[in-house]
Amino acid sequence: MSQKEENSSFYEVWQRRTQHGDLLFGWLTLFFGLVVITLVFAIGYVVWSGSAEARDRFGFGFLFQTGWNPVKHNFGAMPAIYGTLVSSLIAVTLAGPLGILIAVFLSELCPLHLRNPLSFLIELLAAIPSVIYGMWGVFVFIPFFKSGIAKPLASTVGQWLPLFAGPVAAGRGVMVAGIILAIMILPTIAAIAREILAVVPNHQREALLAVGATRWEMIWYGVLPYSRAGIVGGIMLGLGRALGETMAALMVIGSAKSTIENSLFAPGITAAALIASELPNANDSLHESTLILIALVLFGITLILNILARLLVWQVSRGPVGTIRA
Repeated sequence: MSQKEENSSFYEVWQRRTQHGDLLFGWLTLFFGLVVITLVFAIGYVVWSGSAEARDRFGFGFLFQTGWNPVKHNFGAMPAIYGTLVSSLIAVTLAGPLGILIAVFLSELCPLHLRNPLSFLIELLAAIPSVIYGMWGVFVFIPFFKSGIAKPLASTVGQWLPLFAGPVAAGRGVMVAGIILAIMILPTIAAIAREILAVVPNHQREALLAVGATRWEMIWYGVLPYSRAGIVGGIMLGLGRALGETMAALMVIGSAKSTIENSLFAPGITAAALIASELPNANDSLHESTLILIALVLFGITLILNILARLLVWQVSRGPVGTIRA
C-alpha cells in the first residue's frame, strides 16, 4: 500500500470515528471517570497526611481506646466507632425491610391514581435537610420515645437484658439516633427499590400467574428475586448515608465522647458528629490531627463497607432470578 493510500485510509477511519462525536464523547466520559477516581485518592491523601501527628503519637491502639479529654491529650476512637456502627446498624435494620415493603406496595399493589403522588412524597422526604429531622427528633420524637417506649422497656425487658436497661432520663441515646437515621434513609431505600421493581419485565409476573401462582407468590418468587441485586445496592446506599450523617445524629445521640455504655438508651457519639462538633474549635495541632484520624477511620469503614456491598451484590446476582415451590 502506498503512502497516499495509507493516509487516505487513516483519514477515513478518523472521519468515521469523529463524524458522530463518538471519539469526543469517549474521551469526555473517560476524563470525568478519572476525575472521580482522583477525588477519592485525593481525599484519602488529605486525611492520611493530616492525621500523621496523631498516628505517630497513638498508633494503631487508638482505635480501641476510650476516653476523650483534649486538655490532657487523652483521645480514644472506640466510643465514636461504636456509636457510628451501632446507630447505622439499627437504622438499616429498621429501614431496609420497611423500604422494600413500601416499594412493593407502590410498584405492585398501589392504585394507579395514587402511585405517582405517593412516590413524589417519598422522594420529597429524601430531600428534606438532615437538621430538620434532628429538630423533629429533639422536640417531637424524643419526648414520645422516652415516656412511651424507653421507660416501659427499661422497667421490663431491661431488668434482664442490658441492651434495654435504664436510666432514660435524658431520652437521647444511640437507639434514638438509630431510629432517626432509619427515618432519614427510608425514603432513599424505598425510592431506589421502587425504581428497580418497576423495571422488572412483565413476563416474570405473567409466567408465574399463568401457572396458578397467587399475587403474593408472584411478587415473592418472581419480582423480588429478579431485582434483589438492585435492592441490596439501594440498602447499602442508605447505609452509607447513615454512616456519614452528622447534624441529625449530633442533635439526638447525646454527645457522650469518652465511654461506651451497654444500654442502647444511653448517650453516645458518632465519628461524623464528633468531628463536626470539635474540629472548628480544636485546642491544638494534636487535637486537630486526632479528629482527622477519626475521619480517616470513617473513610476506611465506608470504603470497606462499599467493597463488601459490591461483593454482596455480585453474589446475589449470580443465582436464579426466580423459583416457585411445587
